[in-house]
Amino acid sequence: MLILFLKAAILIPVTLLPILNPFGNAPVFASLHGNLGPLAQKRLARQVALNCFLMLLGAMFIGSHVLNFFGISLPIVRIGGGILVMATGWRLLNDNSHDAIRTQVASNQPEVWSDEDFKVRSFYPISFPLTVGPGSIAAAITLGANTPTRVLDWVMSIGSAALGAALTALVIYLCYNSANKLMDLLGRLGTMVLLRLSAFILLCIGIEILWHGILGLMNEAGIIIG
Repeated sequence: MLILFLKAAILIPVTLLPILNPFGNAPVFASLHGNLGPLAQKRLARQVALNCFLMLLGAMFIGSHVLNFFGISLPIVRIGGGILVMATGWRLLNDNSHDAIRTQVASNQPEVWSDEDFKVRSFYPISFPLTVGPGSIAAAITLGANTPTRVLDWVMSIGSAALGAALTALVIYLCYNSANKLMDLLGRLGTMVLLRLSAFILLCIGIEILWHGILGLMNEAGIIIG
């Protein structure tokens, strides 16, 4: 039973991390938090990881019930989330203020955020939809779709899901907490290029998510594309 528990726990980060892609999102995270001090950046990364942990856990255990209650299908979730991801990628692709922030860090004073700022800015758009987007939510709902009926199996399912989500959140925290070190390693030009490339990839991911949602709706309607 212990082996099955560990396998179930490891399955979650193995399934979700390629979709979440926290390493690839690290440059975008570094640009979105502006000019925070090192301690504040660490706090922000920790808050984002906590947000992602709670969202993934909620998607695994109550996501399917919430969608059924409101009569929302997964293709609709993909379409809505795809539009959000596209909007975030487009904004980052056309926003020159982040380049100015990254090139003037040495001369600017660190920003000071209130507790409310940390809660609000850590959630949108960093936690959602940048990190935990519609693709990862759909995958998390799928992972938690078959809830066991036996009490012991149900308890083990909750424990393995919590452990798997915690491991996933830990990887997110480590990647985001090291985002500025990656930016320093790349330098000003490398950071600018990687940020623009990441923003373009994010825009493409949003379009792909939107397209899969449209295909899902067409499939539900019985429309077959040759």
